[in-house]
Amino acid sequence: MEASKVDREMRTLDRFVRVYCRHHHGAGQELCDPCRDLLDYARARLEKCPFDPKPKCKNCKVHCYRSDYRDRIRQVMRFSGLYFIKRGRLDWLLHFLLRR
Repeated sequence: MEASKVDREMRTLDRFVRVYCRHHHGAGQELCDPCRDLLDYARARLEKCPFDPKPKCKNCKVHCYRSDYRDRIRQVMRFSGLYFIKRGRLDWLLHFLLRR
């Protein structure tokens, strides 16, 4: 996957993890260690994605996340997705609905 797509995906994921961490772990500007670990793990997986265009992870036939990380990232996406939608961030909703 080209670098700009990886960067865009990572910016989105970073925002989602930061919202989750702030509301669940009381973190301020910096992420707590478990959330930093999750974000680092996600970046490593994203950079090694063999598909172009990259499918949504939940629709992918190859699950590259270990099951414990997969459960954690699902929690983050579920919470943060609803958080952004409730606050009128429809651009985030469109990002996930229209993305291939």
